[in-house]
Amino acid sequence: MFPYRDELKPMRRPRVTIALIVVNVLAWVLVQGAGAAEPLMRSVCDLGLIPGELTGTVPPGTSFPLGEGYACVTEAGRHASHIFTSIFLHGSWVHLLGNMWFLWIFGRNVEDAMTRPRFLAFYLLGGLAAAAAQVAAGPSSGVPMVGASGAISAVMGAYLILYPTMRVYAVVPLGIFLTNIALPAWSMLLYWAGVQLLSGVASIGDSTGSGVAFWAHVGGFTAGMLLVKAFVRADRVDARELERWRPRRVMWG
Repeated sequence: MFPYRDELKPMRRPRVTIALIVVNVLAWVLVQGAGAAEPLMRSVCDLGLIPGELTGTVPPGTSFPLGEGYACVTEAGRHASHIFTSIFLHGSWVHLLGNMWFLWIFGRNVEDAMTRPRFLAFYLLGGLAAAAAQVAAGPSSGVPMVGASGAISAVMGAYLILYPTMRVYAVVPLGIFLTNIALPAWSMLLYWAGVQLLSGVASIGDSTGSGVAFWAHVGGFTAGMLLVKAFVRADRVDARELERWRPRRVMWG
């Protein structure tokens, strides 16, 4: 299930959402070499969040292979700032584009319900909560964590609280067909969150890892639901004319 638009139009230009997308893309191109092997691996090791470094459970100088002949070597005293730098790094083009698309779909109207400084603070705090959840799930892990998905998960949790009945359109593959469906936001977002939770539970005790920070998604989503009311401006939400849910369905060949 891949969402491609919702029916709620922002009342003002989503400048922070746009700026966050631009910063992520610039970090990918300028810092990570647009996915070239050496700058990508170096950025992941030097600026990604390594739980074992943060918790001090992995001694400095410990090497963790990443594949293709690259390895991360842990260092003392460099981990705190990585909680935030890791939010703006990605592992591949697909990782980057998928995250930025979800940020665009759900971020615009969450930003619209807050002041712009509040939305930026909310986004960063959501990323911090997501990182904390992932570290708590694997405090001695040496696998670097990168990606905006934890912070974006917080935005999605906020969207669920603010606009639960707003219609969201998604493409669903059914064999050789693509089905274009419209769902209320609550059903799509709770389905997504449920998949993350079940996948996180299934990953417990898996030493090989799946390469996906499921607990960061769960932590960010939960934080977004819990914190949104502290950041939102009620007058901005009340000004929105929300459509009631009406099911529609179109199938493509």
